Amino acid sequence: MSEITDFDALRRAMAENSEQPEGPARNARAEELLAAAEKLNIPLAVIEALGHQLKVYNYSSEKARMFVPFARLLRMWDERPDDFDEYETHTLHWVFKWVSSGMLDQPHIPLASIEKWLGEMEHRYRLAGHSERAVRSAEHSVAAHVGDLARAERAYAAWLAADRDGMADCHACELHGQGWWHAERGRDAEALELWRPVLEGEYACAHEPHAALASSLMPLLRLGRLDEARANHLRGLRLVRAMESMRGAYAEHVEFCALTGNEARGLELLAERPAYFTDDGQPQSRLGFMSVVALLMDRLTGLGLGDRQVPGPAGREWTAGELATHARAEALALAARFDERNGTTYVSERARARMEQRPLVERLPLGVRSVRPVPPPAPEVVTAAATGQPDLPALLAAARRLSDNLRPGAVEAWAAVAEAAEGVAGVDLDPRDRAEIADHEAMGLGPEGAALFERAAELYAAAGDPGEALAARARAAYVRALGGDVDAALAAVSGPYDEILALYAAGDTGIRQTASVLMGRARIQMRRAHEAGGPGAGEGPAEGAAGPDTVLGESMGSGSEAVLTEAEAAVREVLALVGGRDGEDVRLAARAAEAQAMLAELAGLRGDLKAAAGLFARGAAAFVAAGLPWFAVEYEARLASLAHHLGDMAEAERALRAALEHGGAQLEATGRAQLHLQLAELTGDRGDAVEAAQHALEASHWADEAGEGATLGAWARQQLGGFLLRQGRWAEAAEVLESALPDLTAETHGDGAIVQTQWWLGDCLSELGEHRAAAERRLQAAEIARHWPEQHDHATLAHLAGESLGQAGLADEADRAYARAGDLWRELGNVQGLIRSVRARAWLALRAQEGVEEARALMAEAVRECEAARDTAADAESRQQLVAELGHTHRQFGDLLARSVSDGADDASAGAVFEEALSQVLRSAEVFASLGDAALHSRTGAELAAGRLEADLGRPADAAARASAVLATYDGYGGYGGTETDDGDADGEAVRARRAEAEQILRLAEEEQPD
Repeated sequence: MSEITDFDALRRAMAENSEQPEGPARNARAEELLAAAEKLNIPLAVIEALGHQLKVYNYSSEKARMFVPFARLLRMWDERPDDFDEYETHTLHWVFKWVSSGMLDQPHIPLASIEKWLGEMEHRYRLAGHSERAVRSAEHSVAAHVGDLARAERAYAAWLAADRDGMADCHACELHGQGWWHAERGRDAEALELWRPVLEGEYACAHEPHAALASSLMPLLRLGRLDEARANHLRGLRLVRAMESMRGAYAEHVEFCALTGNEARGLELLAERPAYFTDDGQPQSRLGFMSVVALLMDRLTGLGLGDRQVPGPAGREWTAGELATHARAEALALAARFDERNGTTYVSERARARMEQRPLVERLPLGVRSVRPVPPPAPEVVTAAATGQPDLPALLAAARRLSDNLRPGAVEAWAAVAEAAEGVAGVDLDPRDRAEIADHEAMGLGPEGAALFERAAELYAAAGDPGEALAARARAAYVRALGGDVDAALAAVSGPYDEILALYAAGDTGIRQTASVLMGRARIQMRRAHEAGGPGAGEGPAEGAAGPDTVLGESMGSGSEAVLTEAEAAVREVLALVGGRDGEDVRLAARAAEAQAMLAELAGLRGDLKAAAGLFARGAAAFVAAGLPWFAVEYEARLASLAHHLGDMAEAERALRAALEHGGAQLEATGRAQLHLQLAELTGDRGDAVEAAQHALEASHWADEAGEGATLGAWARQQLGGFLLRQGRWAEAAEVLESALPDLTAETHGDGAIVQTQWWLGDCLSELGEHRAAAERRLQAAEIARHWPEQHDHATLAHLAGESLGQAGLADEADRAYARAGDLWRELGNVQGLIRSVRARAWLALRAQEGVEEARALMAEAVRECEAARDTAADAESRQQLVAELGHTHRQFGDLLARSVSDGADDASAGAVFEEALSQVLRSAEVFASLGDAALHSRTGAELAAGRLEADLGRPADAAARASAVLATYDGYGGYGGTETDDGDADGEAVRARRAEAEQILRLAEEEQPD
């Protein structure tokens, strides 16, 4: 680090240090610079170095250290005020506010000293001629802190009544403080209205909207404005992450997580900032942070996770329960110190209230990956009131009611019966009960349940129900088919099939049992039909996993017609049995509905997709009509897939919405995620990015709940980030995309998804002004795309990386990226891309010392490339595009030449360059004129640029003539006494801009012309 030998070097060093991240390193450098300033023997140098030191202390975790440099500054002012220039005089009075608020944050400073300091501030402001606005604001802070609410309200009113002057906080900070007070007093809507200009970016400063975004979270949650709360969390956290001094705002984001079911996210935030547990330079913010830590840990402990390891103060490992106790004790000890200083209990009361908050939302999905750290709830067991033992008759009745009516949870209910029977001594269930237990246990085992189904058949027979025994044997045969042995399954079901028909004909069994056997046989025939159509042909997706590209078979119609005919006959036999009688029994209605869906599958296997879609719709409607809407979900999902394949996006969307509605609470998390993801795609494709983002958000949430955050969840987050980007919600999109990236892999998601995510993320970071990071993302994406056969994406990403590198001040790296893009554009035959990359390199060269000649050469090369391509264009449209590009290149050449003139250039050399620039701009106007009205605004823009150059060359009459010609060109356009146009369209905006510029040139020309 070079030695400071003069005042200018000191100022440069302080400016450089100001740009460094907040923290101890920056503070230490400020101390070194103060020592260097003292050696210069220049009073103002010391004053500025003290001011710099005070500023970096204030914006760090070491706020307590700012009182010493301020006391020294104030003493220097009192002794020799003439040593202070105008700026440092202003700064000295400005930081009175920092010191007064800083004193409040330090419980060791007596309240009497703070009040005395407040009077000193008021006295000095009055002497300096400043308004009392800043003083009343400081008084309000003191009164609010100690809980003197009446005085706080008076000071608040006086604050707003006083005139704003140079000592008032910036608009953003003032509005934040005013809104904070409304929120403290329970006026959430008023607070949010005050914060609106800050949250929307109308007012900003070093710490705003960072703080306002954090403060808005609780009011938004309390008002039920959840989407805004989520957005403000994602935006605000991104802003405060790197700012050491914003522990209080950071704590509000942790608090938000604790109260919205995002406990895991809260733990991640704690792990990111371990120093926040122990930094003691600002006790007030540490009190707030530890209060929120206690809140989060109490929440985890209440969820049964008190033994979970969590991030905490360095030096040992912590469980949630242990950290809860520690954090609460720390917070209350700090609060007690403040209360002792203030002579009240107000700070402790507020700390306790904050730690005792209850969740405001059970779970608010955020879009970033975060699995809820909650153990599964234990199943509820019905017990007899007298004994506390399981009430077996009640459990049996409940299970039978669920299974008889095909209600969700029947398998689990029978499992509870079995468990209860084992736990009650002396219980001997009858064969029928044991049969149903075995039957339902087998249903939960899939292909592994065949033997248990056979055992259930034996028990049904022993219970005197031969029909149900045959139905259980048919189920055993079907699960063998699910295991892949279809021929054995057909053989196994043939006996029960013949026997049930004989029993039914003799009146020895009912239609329900008969329909069950016939359906079992039909299902096996359907498995055989699917196998005949090829592996997986005709099968719908696994439950809950339907995707928009899943149709009824890759090889529609390729199965054996004989097999399809046999399957159809089996299905129609079911329909013939239950047809007209399905209103009598919910089970019969389910058989009829499933048979319709089977006919849909067969139609699909034959290649008749429209018929398949209609039959799936009919089957789904039958399930809904029977009061079994959750069974309709699978078929509605298949219908959506078919409709998507057939190009009927409206029907696909309708079916997906119906599937979500009908699935209800019974829909598994994976299925819900899949359905929402498909809806995100469909709504996004029709241009509704807002609704698409909502569905993608839900998809990411349910994928996390299903334990598929790294697979399906990553897809959903990638899509969510893209939809947020389309809405211009850059910070939110960046947070979501950064969360998705670690889980996206080429093996699972494809390298195209990774490139797209990096690309989108680069776009977001560019919009946020994080140009170096944007360049990194774009270069990473370009490196992957470099290996693709088609190189257009590679070229585009290299070009975008050049833009970001240039904006980040990395000129050499930017030039290399643009050169790489140019080579790729040339290989692709994309002349416009090539020309733009060359022009970009020319502008980069102009920034470099002695780079003017290289900039000229590059711009001349762009002109030559453009002219050559124009002369060999393949068609009229291409030629017109290249002519327009040539016009823009001449215009940029002129602008570049004009900007190359240095402030110290002599008149003769400057005039020569301006003349050359003028010739390029006039050439641009001529080229645009050849395109007619299509390039009108480009031509008039060039004409006005020429007018400005003529004014610079001392030819005001020529400049005025050009401006008048442009005004005449726009005679008749809306808003200027002529034809009406849409004031909001781009054409109208261009007209207004050109006329305003022309009128300005005319005014300047008139001022410059001799009388």
